[in-house]
Amino acid sequence: MRYSSAVRPGLNVACLALLLAPASAAAADTAASSAGPSAPDNLLFVAEKLAEWNVVLGGGVLIAPKYEGSDEFDVQPIPFVTATLGDHVTVDPRGISAELYRIGNFGFSGQVGYDTGREQSDSKHLRGLGDIDMGGVVGATVTYYMGEAEIYGSLSRIIGGSDGLQAKLGFKLAHDVGQFRFSAGVSTTWADEEYMQTYFGVTPVQAVLSGLPRYEIGAGFKRVDLELAATYAVSEHWLLRGEVNLGYLLGDVADSPVVQEAFQPSVMLLLGYRF
Repeated sequence: MRYSSAVRPGLNVACLALLLAPASAAAADTAASSAGPSAPDNLLFVAEKLAEWNVVLGGGVLIAPKYEGSDEFDVQPIPFVTATLGDHVTVDPRGISAELYRIGNFGFSGQVGYDTGREQSDSKHLRGLGDIDMGGVVGATVTYYMGEAEIYGSLSRIIGGSDGLQAKLGFKLAHDVGQFRFSAGVSTTWADEEYMQTYFGVTPVQAVLSGLPRYEIGAGFKRVDLELAATYAVSEHWLLRGEVNLGYLLGDVADSPVVQEAFQPSVMLLLGYRF
């Protein structure tokens, strides 16, 4: 883990009326001349705007821990859809991000997405802890751009589910070499008490049902991550991408009885078609 509306509006009310009105009366001709561009012009405008979007459709496979803190892994097929409009708007499986303002090397963006929650059926180790519902996510990010590198800080609030707050500070670097694009990043994530207790705490009731010891946890740094990725342009349209994430849970999170393993690696391989 750059948002706004998916397509900037190109048709006003008068233009919509033009498209829907009969084209046989003289009054329609008068309305057309007063409203501005004709219907074909408007359709061309919309087509041009849609053409500015860079859309990639594809799928792949993800190998990742069954839940955050698990020592077991799942192999999952994953569909992949992403659409970008320049450097300003991105729509992908995580949600929507839009750059709202840029001044000098600083960019300010907003995000809307979701938190998947957690089900106790994901692992035998989670039985008795209950499910954590899915929640919506609203966030904001400040980025400082330095050529191919960037430093960013983000803050996101989960609405529903844990009702928690997370903050992330990170550094990213990307570089193109021929048909390859390599990127690397490092980040650390902080979470508030609500989030920590929901995902890594064990209440007295949960302790009785699960057999795990009672555990209370407060706000603090949750994890650090190293992300490595490479994208290969097989042809003008086909892309092959591989990602490796090396995560490590920190402090009180790593000590939680919910956590079986602090080291949290994942691997993803994707094949996509760019329109």
